[in-house]
Amino acid sequence: MRNWVFGIPVVVSSALAIYFVIQGSLNLAVLFMTLVFVFTNSYRAITFKERGMEKEAKWMKGMAVFFAVAFIVVLVLTVI
Repeated sequence: MRNWVFGIPVVVSSALAIYFVIQGSLNLAVLFMTLVFVFTNSYRAITFKERGMEKEAKWMKGMAVFFAVAFIVVLVLTVI
């Protein structure tokens, strides 16, 4: 079930990123690419922690937070 919870947003965000690249709206493409990275890194952090790989899970969690902040920054810059 959790695979679907993370998989569907990744697929939708990826499709939107590709759509906006084709349309030439690179700001929106970057916005959705950062969202893809948030979802994928969050999922990897959870799975690493379940496997007992604490150090890698901590790194992936940090990367997910970094891309979440980047998403907010790109969102604000795109709206302004």
